[in-house]
Amino acid sequence: MAILLVDGKEIKDPSAFTWGLQDISDSAAGRTQDILMHKNRIGQKRKISLVWNGPRPKEVSEILQAFNPEYVSVTYPDAMSGKNETRTFYVGDRTAPMKTWTINNKLYTQVAFEIIER
Repeated sequence: MAILLVDGKEIKDPSAFTWGLQDISDSAAGRTQDILMHKNRIGQKRKISLVWNGPRPKEVSEILQAFNPEYVSVTYPDAMSGKNETRTFYVGDRTAPMKTWTINNKLYTQVAFEIIER
């Protein structure tokens, strides 16, 4: 089975998968005059950084199209729960720098972006 399912479809396994957890603080959070931090966490959201190294043009297209909808349902291995989880994410800025582009050798350096839990 693939590491990622996007809207129920297997995606090529990424070269790098970095799981992250972001705390969401109340709008009244901050430091008070006694210099104590009042974080006032109201929630947590997952953020996953994804990188595919050396993909071919067809693979780049498939990856970018899979993550193109405004929101995507992604099944992935969650570091905190230790299980595969399915959550809804939106996608950050995407990059796909080219490495080589000749007649017989078309290759991207990588495709990279973050997905952030909705």
